[in-house]
Amino acid sequence: MRFLQPPAIIELAGNYFFSNIFMDTITLKDRDFSLFITAGDIDKAVTVMAQQMNHDLQGKHPIFLVILSGAFVFAADLLRKIKTDCDVTFVRLSSYSGTQSTEKIRELLGLNEVLKDRTVVIVEDIIDTGHTMDDMIHKIRHLEAAEVKIATFLLKPAALRKDLKIHYVGMEIPNDFIVGYGLDYDGYGRNLPDIYKVVPE
Repeated sequence: MRFLQPPAIIELAGNYFFSNIFMDTITLKDRDFSLFITAGDIDKAVTVMAQQMNHDLQGKHPIFLVILSGAFVFAADLLRKIKTDCDVTFVRLSSYSGTQSTEKIRELLGLNEVLKDRTVVIVEDIIDTGHTMDDMIHKIRHLEAAEVKIATFLLKPAALRKDLKIHYVGMEIPNDFIVGYGLDYDGYGRNLPDIYKVVPE
């Protein structure tokens, strides 16, 4: 189903872009989602982030620590725009006890690289409460990294509960449930090139 929406205002790294777009509604499992951020606006935001990183990280030979599973799409787009020499690794976070999240990381699965004296850039798809990211930063600092920077494509300021210094943000969004561009709803929707938000029931 297609219907015309008024101009959308999206903040991209501090700049506002206006776009008249036709909005689509899709269904994933049992919920409807409406188009929220287009692939074109996503690419603009990623480009701005990469330009800032290329300036800030020049000569530092950073290591990009990509958080799986959600950040893999964002990381692929971002890293193709990074021009400075760098290393890339992928980690999973183990933070569950039984079926309940503890909001504390028990371990970083897959981290084999030595981080001592390195500039580490954590690449995340979205930060909401910030609990897991805060715990992760403490663990990386314990591994004697020289500096730790956070790069997240999406940030939900209204949900944030931790005092995090987030160095690179693609977009700030409301506290809505979203899918697409690596984000999922019960495993569905990660492959969507655009980002959709849930339609209230």
